[in-house]
Amino acid sequence: MGNGTELGRVRALGSAHAGTHHWLLQRYTAIGNLLGGLYLLFALVTMSDHSFQSVHDWLHAPLPATVVGLFVISTFWHARLGLQVLAEDYVKDHANKFAVITALNLLTFAGAAFGVLCVARIALGA
Repeated sequence: MGNGTELGRVRALGSAHAGTHHWLLQRYTAIGNLLGGLYLLFALVTMSDHSFQSVHDWLHAPLPATVVGLFVISTFWHARLGLQVLAEDYVKDHANKFAVITALNLLTFAGAAFGVLCVARIALGA
């Protein structure tokens, strides 16, 4: 059958010994997305004017800029984690899997960096 007891094998978290880390990160980013999205939704619903200048002035404040910046990072991180699972499950060739995950990492990092840069540019008054 194998070494050790059934409970000992379960506690080892699988062959990679890191089975829950990815799953927990995806759940944490989902909670961050929920909180950030609710804050953004509440702020936009309570805003009296939805003109460009009004939203720009709102995002110029430190708290909204920080929350929106963290929301952008959390959203791209969550998307990366989910798409990585898809690539690992459905791309069978190791070279193609490496290429897909590398492209995924580069694209999500670039998207998050662009989003944070846009928020920082508005928040800092450029």
